[in-house]
Amino acid sequence: MSVGPATPDDVAAIVALEQVCQGADAWSAALVRDGVAGGVPTVHHLVVRPSGVAHVVGYAVASAAGDVVELQRIGVDPGQRRGGLATRLLVGVLDLARAEGAERVLLEVREDNDAALAFYAARGFTELARRSRYYRDGATAVVLELPATGPDVKVCTTS
Repeated sequence: MSVGPATPDDVAAIVALEQVCQGADAWSAALVRDGVAGGVPTVHHLVVRPSGVAHVVGYAVASAAGDVVELQRIGVDPGQRRGGLATRLLVGVLDLARAEGAERVLLEVREDNDAALAFYAARGFTELARRSRYYRDGATAVVLELPATGPDVKVCTTS
């Protein structure tokens, strides 16, 4: 299993996964390309490739600014889900947070996304706040946080 920084060769795969995982909220190819190329120095794209697989099957996007790393995106190919890839990407984001000297990782999840809320809760995230009408359709976002300096997230066989 390999988790590491995205390269320009990964942009098309990330864009395709973005469409599948984020739907109407997917970022454009230009935005992904700029992020991978370093157009915004605080933004980091990570990708995951299972052993023996050349193509990207998951990605995470995190922004590092001062004492906080914000997990902006995480997505895994639907055919590869429930195998620990999202957790491995999350570990990569935590490693990035520690390397950047961040104290905590923040993220937002739709309040109606029970699977994502359970995923993050199982990995130690706690609710910090709620943002009403945060999403395009008016849904509320739950802001979650995890100390970057705390115990390692356990990599399990299900993500």
